[in-house]
Amino acid sequence: MSEKVVSAGLDVSKQWIDAAIWRPGLRDRCLKRFEQTAEGYQALGAWLTEHQVGRVGLEASGGYEVGPMDALQALGFEVFRLNAQRVRQFAKAKGRLAKTDKVDAWVIAQAVVVLPDEEAQAPQRRRDLDALVEYLTYRRRLLDWITDCANQLEHLTNPTLRENVSADRARFRTQVIALDKTLAALVAQAGPLSDLAKRLRTAKGVGPVLAQTLIALLPELGQVSRQAIASLAGVAPFDDDSGKRVGERHIKGGRQAVRDALYMAALSAMRHNPPIKALAERLAGKKPKVIIVACMRKLLVILNAMVRDGQDWRDPAKAT
Repeated sequence: MSEKVVSAGLDVSKQWIDAAIWRPGLRDRCLKRFEQTAEGYQALGAWLTEHQVGRVGLEASGGYEVGPMDALQALGFEVFRLNAQRVRQFAKAKGRLAKTDKVDAWVIAQAVVVLPDEEAQAPQRRRDLDALVEYLTYRRRLLDWITDCANQLEHLTNPTLRENVSADRARFRTQVIALDKTLAALVAQAGPLSDLAKRLRTAKGVGPVLAQTLIALLPELGQVSRQAIASLAGVAPFDDDSGKRVGERHIKGGRQAVRDALYMAALSAMRHNPPIKALAERLAGKKPKVIIVACMRKLLVILNAMVRDGQDWRDPAKAT
């Protein structure tokens, strides 16, 4: 009886796709390289079919992974896009410190088996999410440019230069407004994403930017525990103790874009969302950063529970 193949891993670059097959008990690495072309996708699919592969994993590669993902999903393969940092941590845990395309493909082939919380997206849903991520990333860049212009205007004295920078700032602001309309239309046209965005926005303090950011950049929302979701966003405090010394708790790591959006939402929630406002009042007297991070964390935990339970936000004061 032939041994069932568990998974395959792909290391994708601009020109090549390095593929590796893994199954329990397989001693020799089954590796092959394919071109990053339509013909290469077909050859890759045939090779995977020949080896009875059904589950395929790859990492995000700056967009180069989109072609093989679409092609393999169209051929009926279950394709998972894995978090590159988690794959690398998995490799280190396995004692694999070398890093080459072939080694990466081999590690991904094993990682896709033990990182089951990575979601395989239907092609259209994934394309919607990819577009959302791309627009949100560019929106963040525009906001950075606007801030840069404001900083320059504080120091420039030359009238011509000030006029140029002011024009740039106005143009970037106009682009942000247009981009917000595009993002709203994109989410509205994507059925499940639209429903999720509407649910998130029932919570006071949650605007379109936070809802879109959570959908695009925190897909684990509603799928993991409150501790895990706080850690993923980078709003979970970590201990800093050694011996008898008890250090201050600090947040670290996580997804910066999610944390930035949560920060702005928490400022609004501290005024208009009763549970968040009550928390802020209870923490009065502590450092402002401690208060805002605690409110960010509580808001995220509430949203995580809403998505998990499939419920809209309810004002505790009005709950019966």
